[in-house]
Amino acid sequence: MTFTYRYRKQIIFVTLTLVLLSVVGGVIFYKLAFDSSNKEDNIVLNTKKKTNDEKIEEEEDIYYQVDIKGEVNTPGIYTVKKDSRVIDVIRLAGDLTDNADTSVLNLSKKVTDEMVIIIYSYDEVANFALTKEKEKQEQEACLNYSEITNDACIKDESEIVSDSTISLKISLNTATIEELMTLPGIGEAKAKAIISYREEVGAFQNIEELKEVDGIGDTLFDQIKENITI
Repeated sequence: MTFTYRYRKQIIFVTLTLVLLSVVGGVIFYKLAFDSSNKEDNIVLNTKKKTNDEKIEEEEDIYYQVDIKGEVNTPGIYTVKKDSRVIDVIRLAGDLTDNADTSVLNLSKKVTDEMVIIIYSYDEVANFALTKEKEKQEQEACLNYSEITNDACIKDESEIVSDSTISLKISLNTATIEELMTLPGIGEAKAKAIISYREEVGAFQNIEELKEVDGIGDTLFDQIKENITI
């Protein structure tokens, strides 16, 4: 009796301590296990599977074949990355010759696969209507020559216009001030306004957008709409 009475308090204290430690240890173990589970769940939930197109674009770059002719030092076919510009192809081709005139070209235009770029000379630009007519005749001859089939023709046969409907339209996105002034009702001020608009806002997306330019209303647009393109 004396031994039990003497150590009973110590035994109870030790027992309670062990129980308490067991409870605390269980709580800590459960919390760690719960946190670990949540982290795994988050990893799964936040992981976005990439599409096949994204994987392909990451694995390899897309390249285009572009043919450049005319007033460059090394004309030919060049391989360029997608989103390259006309100016990038010109640089690959050894840059412009001293006789090159790019005033009718959009050097910032993005290239496309199988694109043909022609760099004109000063004389060709000075007589641009004649130059475009000559190109048309060469393309028709290329497509209509019965003894050969040339898949490198610039245009499809369906795009060739007849002699009675020769198209010499002015491009709103590439025309110079002088070319724009050949349009009915377009003087120097309106021509400059058109060029300022495309430089500040960006390339025209359709010919109707021309009416957004100051000084060009419905009446003037109707007069020139058959003579313009983008």
